Amino acid sequence: MKNAYPVVLSKDGEGYFVTIPDFDINTQGSDIADAMYMARDAIGLMGIDMEDDGKSLPEPGTVKAEKELEDDIITLVDVDFTEYRKKVDNRAVRKNCTIPYWLSEKAEKNSINYSRVLQDALIEILVQNEKPILKSKRLKRRIRGYIIPPFTIKAAAEGKKNHTTNK
Repeated sequence: MKNAYPVVLSKDGEGYFVTIPDFDINTQGSDIADAMYMARDAIGLMGIDMEDDGKSLPEPGTVKAEKELEDDIITLVDVDFTEYRKKVDNRAVRKNCTIPYWLSEKAEKNSINYSRVLQDALIEILVQNEKPILKSKRLKRRIRGYIIPPFTIKAAAEGKKNHTTNK
């Protein structure tokens, strides 16, 4: 969900003090761009905390933004709460995986980090789904069944022979 909230930027020494009335919070920045970035970050953090607590987000402009000084700037800062959550919510979750014994033995002998391999493979597959470069249905079936290293996927998609895919 994306919203634009009013903020008040007040010159404060060498930087800017930011008031975010709808959330009743403040932040600061070294210049206008940094102050707006910090406001977006503060709103995003406060918003996902509220969602996690089961509270609803305030509607933009619920609390009127007012200038205290003549030089104050009232502007809008947009925040995409879904994207912000993806950016900051990197907590690890445990997933169990079953692999053949021989593969487990070989991986352990080579000090393979299972978590890293799984993360890399999932990212690669998700990227492939967003930008499909795979033309072969047979190759797509193979990828669904096995974790194939990224270089193998690219090579296979380009039609190159590779010992890993036996193509």
